[in-house]
Order: sequence, then C-alpha cells, then structure tokens
Amino acid sequence: MMDSLDLPALRIAENGAKRINAGVWQSYKPPELSTASSLNGQVIEVLTGDTLSILPNGVDYDNESRLIRISLASVRAPRIGNEKIGKADEPYAIECKDRLRQLTVGKQVKVEVHYERDIPLATGTEKRAFATLSVGKKSDIGELLVSEGLATTQRHRDDEEKSPNYDALCLAEAAAKEAQKNMYASQEYKKPTTNDLTDPKKAKAYSGSLVRAGTLKAVVEYVFNGSRFKLFIPSENCHIAFACEYLRCPQPTAPAGVMQQKTAEPFGDASKRFAKLMVHQRTVEINARGVTLGGVITGQMFFGQGAQKKDYTIEILGAGLATLDEKKIEYGEVPKLLVDAQGAAQKNKVGIWSIEPKDGDAKKTATKTKLTERVVSVRLSEIRNGSHVFFTQVGDDAISVIAESMKVFTNTHGTRGAPCDVKVGKVVAALFDDGNGSSWYRAKILARKDKSRVSVLFLDHGNVTDVPVSTHLRSLDTELSTTRIPAVAKEAVLALIHVRPLDDDDGLNAARMLQSTAWGKDLTAIVHCEVEGRSVVTLYSSKEVYEQQDARSINEELVAAGYARAAKKSEVDLLTAAMADTNNLVRLTANIAVAQEEARKSRAGMWRYGDIGDEDEDE
Repeated sequence: MMDSLDLPALRIAENGAKRINAGVWQSYKPPELSTASSLNGQVIEVLTGDTLSILPNGVDYDNESRLIRISLASVRAPRIGNEKIGKADEPYAIECKDRLRQLTVGKQVKVEVHYERDIPLATGTEKRAFATLSVGKKSDIGELLVSEGLATTQRHRDDEEKSPNYDALCLAEAAAKEAQKNMYASQEYKKPTTNDLTDPKKAKAYSGSLVRAGTLKAVVEYVFNGSRFKLFIPSENCHIAFACEYLRCPQPTAPAGVMQQKTAEPFGDASKRFAKLMVHQRTVEINARGVTLGGVITGQMFFGQGAQKKDYTIEILGAGLATLDEKKIEYGEVPKLLVDAQGAAQKNKVGIWSIEPKDGDAKKTATKTKLTERVVSVRLSEIRNGSHVFFTQVGDDAISVIAESMKVFTNTHGTRGAPCDVKVGKVVAALFDDGNGSSWYRAKILARKDKSRVSVLFLDHGNVTDVPVSTHLRSLDTELSTTRIPAVAKEAVLALIHVRPLDDDDGLNAARMLQSTAWGKDLTAIVHCEVEGRSVVTLYSSKEVYEQQDARSINEELVAAGYARAAKKSEVDLLTAAMADTNNLVRLTANIAVAQEEARKSRAGMWRYGDIGDEDEDE
C-alpha cells in the first residue's frame, strides 16, 4: 500500500501535468472563473464555519455587493441550524465558526480561488468561489480547522475540481481523528448554552450586575444599525442587546427577506457598513451604564488594543454617520468630547452633515408630522370592552389569504402540538376551537401563566386566551410570519370617550350595547390617528348613517345612553394638536358634550344617581 506521505508529492506532479496538458491531461481545461483567481482583501464577516465575506483591497465598501463571498476549498464545516424551521446546529458548528472568526475577521487574507459551484439559495442560486485562504504565516486556514477537528475534508468525485492541498487536508483529518480532537472526541458533544439577556425582563433584572462589573470584553455578533448591536459577553456567558449611549443613527435598509418596518434614511446603510467594518464580530470592550425600557443595555464601546484603542462613539460621530441625542445635549448630560466630535463633523460637512437643510424642506417636514384621517369600512373581530375593540378592514385581501394559508397549515401539520420557542413576544401557531373544530391560528405570546401554560393574542382576530404549551403551540412557517403577512386585526379605541371596566354594571352594559349595535355589521370608521399602537376611531353603524348630515356616531350613542362619558379637555387638546385637519374631532367633541348632557338630565346609566363628579376616574 502506498505511504500516505507520498501523496502530496504525487498531487504536485499531477497538478503540474494538468498545467502543461501532458499525457492523459492533453484535453484538460482548467475551470473558468467568474471572479479573479487570486486576490487580497480584508475579512468583513464570517458567515459559517467555512464561508466568509471579503472586501478586496482597493475597493470602497460603499455597497454590500462589493463584498465577495468565499468558501474554503475542499473543506466542510458543521452546518449552522435554523431556529425558524426547527433545525438544530450540527455538533461543533458554533465552535468552528468562532474559530474561523478568531483567525480571520478584520485581518488581511490572501485568496487563491480553485473552482466555483452553483449554490442553491431560497431566492435562486449563487455562483460561489471556493478557495484556499492564508493569513500571515498560516498558509491554509482550511487545513488548520480540519487539523483541530472542527471541520472535515469534503469528499469529491474523481471528475470534480478540488483544492491543490487536498491530500494535506486528508492527512490533517486523519491526524485529528487519531488524536480524538473535538468532533472525534470519545465523549458525547454538549452544545454550549448561554443566558439570553435580550429578553427585556431578564435584561432589566441583570443590568445592575453588568453596570457594576465595569469594563467587560464582548464579541459583536450582529449589527442592527450604526449604534445598536447584539453582543456576547464570555465572562458572563450571556447575550445582550447593546446600544451606544447618547447616539442616534439613521435607519438602514432592512436585510433581504425582512419587511421594511421603518423607512430607510439617508446614510443609514453607510452608518451600518461603518459598524460592520469597525467592530462586527470583533472583540470589543464595553462599559454598561444603564438599560432602556425595551431591555437594551446602554453604555460605551471601545475597539482596538493598546495605543490603537478607540472610542467607537467618537469615531462614528467624526465620520458624520451618527448624531447625538439633542435632549441630552440640552440637559448637559453629553460629555464635551462627544459634542466636539459632532461639531467637527458638522463643520467639515461630512456624512449626514453634507445634506444642506432648506427652510422650505423644514416647513414641509413639519407639515408631514401632522396626522391625516382616513375613512374605511370595517367589521369588528373582538370587543374587549365598550370602547376597546379589534377590527378588520372590509375588502382586505390579506384576510382570505391568511385564512386559507392557516387551513393549509392545519391540514399539513394536523392538530397536535410540537416543540417551539416559547418566549414572550414570539409569534407562533396556536390551536383554537371556534365551534367548527380546532385549527391553527397565528398568535403572539403575551405572558407565561405557569410552567405549562401561556397567554396568547390571536393576531388576526384580537382575542386573548390561555393555552397549554405542549398541546396547543407549534412553530409557525416562515412564509406565514407577520413580516410577510401583517396581522389583519387592528386594535382600536373609540375616540374621546371612556367607559367603566367590565366588572362594573355600566361597563358591562356599554360592551353589550356596542355588541348589539356594531357586531356582525359593515361599519364605517373615521380613523383619526394611532396612539401607542391603537387606532383612535369614530364608528358609524353603516355607510348610509355616516353620509347623513346629522348622523350620530356609536361613540355618541354610548355617551347618550349613560354608558360612557366624554374625555377630558386635556385629552382632546392633545389629540387635536397632532391632527392636520381637526374638523371631525371638533365636531365629535361638541356632539359628545351634547350627548353627555342628555344622559345627565335624563339620569341615564351612570348618571342615575346624579352627577358623578371628577372623582370617578376614567377607565
């Protein structure tokens, strides 16, 4: 049997014969490459244990398309899983990716491309280059990963192109097996577990210890925008959401496949690219200072080492890709060093400050902030109390789309529960019986009631119920997520009125009156605005009633019956100040005042014992 040590020399001879088309290789043609066969560049991101994004030297990072995606030739790393579809990581996938990160991110690499493959993706196929990467004195990063038992040598067919170092990779794999390194170890693999402090409740509970800990080393795992990140803190074994104190960065474009929730702003993408170039997947130092209501840890971030150590906030301000919180500047909370950095960028007109503000534009912006009303036809899908409802818009195609999609989901998966990520705020499929049999519906987890039950909101209907986790929940398909198809039921409150809670007779009567007046009908709604995620509406029992000159709204009818009362003047003023056209609200305010006087004089509902006074708090 041939000594395996002789193989590399024979492979070199074979490669030489291929180059000069000698003997059996006289018709051999090297693979045609769509990218350069050799390049030097900086590693911007490690995507998996064998794939990286590289910015070639001399190329400006002004667009994500400038990055070249490279996979290690003839090397297969354990595959990263996908939580959305319930696919787990393969053993050592995390360790392999992290090792590749340590070896390459932010460093200059030399790339020798050997062949290309068409890689199937969700949106089509991508022509991927496979190459040998060398960093400094490390001539083949792939071989290093294989030798440490973190990756394996890819098996090729005889007619397939492979790495010219293929035999060295095979020898490295054999040595790792013999030494029982990592994936070849005799003991069973245990996936590393971490404490997820991106959950707001946990973040608030642990924030004090992070603040007291002083300077902490962390790894930037994800960049949301120029000032907001997901970090892993090894010493605390936890993940956190982190934002740089005092900073405000423009909104970037949403990642591919994610619905754009907020409009992208000028220099938003540039700000995010700056963060990726400077700190993404690097080890940084942070000083935690506090925590927001949403559970985001705030503080300072530093990158680099020794004399090259820099304050990230100063750097991004100096580049003109972020601004300071104006209110904190006014209150004198922002350090002078940061104010000076912003002032220098403003003076040099770089980044955001290169956009010249115009008086006309300022006036237009001010006008745009005023809210405009719309009139729509709606049907109620849930009544919480006499003034708090959920509705769907008549004619909304999404209603039938999501209804049919969830029928297909139910037929495909049956009605048995399945393991899923039970986290507050998570959107899942929840089982509900509407009287015609149990079916799956989209639901958002609101709270854990105990170890076995959670409270969920059915997003397309508005009802809330408690369900058992093991039998009534399962993961939702990606194409049915709310980023693809937004919730069709909208939460709303009736404008300028207040009702008592359902445990009060008048509150219960208000809900019953609303149900008898509005349930099952096509209503006409004036949607005045949205406050804290709820539409503020005036409801009419039909289109014909709405079109009458002296039509009385359902809001007014509830007040006239004595089951609701008028909002206070301060609430009315707050609402009208935000509106571009206040005519409808002014008219509604006057009509509700008349209706309330009617109820008071006739001793209807809550007025049956006379004036109720200001001590009766609005619910």
